Amino acid sequence: MLENPIINIKIKLAALWSSALFCYIYGDYFQLYTPGKVNSLISGDNNLDSPVTLLIASVVMAIPSVMIAGSILLKPRLNRILNIVFGTLFTIMMVTIGIYSTHEWYLFYVFLAFLESIITALIVWHAWKWPKTVE
Repeated sequence: MLENPIINIKIKLAALWSSALFCYIYGDYFQLYTPGKVNSLISGDNNLDSPVTLLIASVVMAIPSVMIAGSILLKPRLNRILNIVFGTLFTIMMVTIGIYSTHEWYLFYVFLAFLESIITALIVWHAWKWPKTVE
């Protein structure tokens, strides 16, 4: 029999945030290969067309990055709350993106949004079921 040690909840959450972040990054990277995307980036005719929009996108993408470390370093109560809140928000965001990405060139995006939704839902589930200490 192979040993299957119990993995600390903080490690599980950090691993799930890492997986979600890789999917986000690959989705954005693969999007560069869709028709017209590079030309729109060069011409400036894209969705990230203002400093405020870029700032908002940066804040949104910083959350999963920071939650990787936060899941390890934060105290359990705050850790649990932030994982539930941000996990829920990112699940809703990715389901919405998946629903509205209907163009055939964005099937990869739908797949990644579906996968990201599962991962962030697992974050919420694990955080919700955070083990209690026996006193």
